[in-house]
Amino acid sequence: MTKKILKGKITSAKNNKTVVVEVTRKFKHPFYGKIISRSKKYHAHDEKNKFKEGQNVSIEECKPISKKKTWQVVDR
Repeated sequence: MTKKILKGKITSAKNNKTVVVEVTRKFKHPFYGKIISRSKKYHAHDEKNKFKEGQNVSIEECKPISKKKTWQVVDR
């Protein structure tokens, strides 16, 4: 099975080895046809603490590292 890869923007990098990435998706409303944007925040593992707030990154699904972290940052 392939791992999911999502792209988003880092909103917080204050925790040690953890970043919070906000992923925004756009879709068309099934009845009204209006384009709607929804966002969700994911906790991702950053082993070397090299990513900062405001950077655009890709995150990849991985095995659970902690209660909330099941994603890891792969690149910019």
